[in-house]
Formats: sequence, structure tokens, C-alpha cells
Amino acid sequence: MAEQHPRGGHQQQVQVSHPTEAIKSLLPQRGPSKSQVLAVVTLFPVGGALLCLAGLILAGTLTGLALATPVFLLFSPVLVPAALTIALAVTGFLTSGAFGIMALSSLSWMINYMRRMRGSAGEQMEHAKRRVQDTAGYMGQRVGQKIQETART
Repeated sequence: MAEQHPRGGHQQQVQVSHPTEAIKSLLPQRGPSKSQVLAVVTLFPVGGALLCLAGLILAGTLTGLALATPVFLLFSPVLVPAALTIALAVTGFLTSGAFGIMALSSLSWMINYMRRMRGSAGEQMEHAKRRVQDTAGYMGQRVGQKIQETART
């Protein structure tokens, strides 16, 4: 590769610094507070104890699985249909419950809608009657005009 030098004789100065100075610039200038230190000191043993418990539970689960696998293989012709039957029954109960809740909420909505409509139904009926009367009167006038026009010709 060819190196390109800037024209005009300008030279770039590169500062050479120690890598530790670059890392120090990333760190905060002051240390952690007392509450942060206390939190770390307190939570470190708790985290270690929980990690140990998680390891023991994992080991117990693997041991139980290793011991139960032959039993599952022996009884699988019975266990698989039983598990499918139980799963289908639970699914059926949950579905029927969901449909029941949906039916009740739909019925509740319809009742509330009808209650709201009952109050404004009288006004709507009066408005509809007026419109029918107006339309009937207009059509009567039009028919009368057509009869007169037909009679003249």
C-alpha cells in the first residue's frame, strides 16, 4: 500500500501515552460510596448461596430424571394416552370457561346497549315519523303535479 503524506509540509503530532492512562480516563475519578460497598459485601454471599442452591437443584433434577426414565419407558403405553386425555380435558374446560365469559360479556353489552337505546328510542321514533310524514307530503305534491301535467296534455 502506498502511504499518503499531507501536502504543504504539515505534520501531524501523535501523542503516545501509556495504556493505563487510557483505561484510567474511562473510570470514574472517585471510588465507590460506602453504601455501594456495603451492598456488594452483603449481596455477594447471598448470590453465592443461591448459586450453590441452583447447582444442588440441577443435580437433584438430573438424578431424578435418570432414575425415572426407566419407569417412564415401562409405563409409556399407559402414560402417553393418559397425559393426552388430561391435556384435552383441561383444554376443554378452559375453552368452555372462556366461551362462557365471552357470552356473559356479550349479553351484558347488549343489555346496556338496549338500555341506552330505550331512552333515545322515543326521540328517534318521533324523528322518523316526521320524516315519513314530510316524505309522504312531498310525494303527494309530486303526484298531484304529475296528474295536473297529464291532465293538461
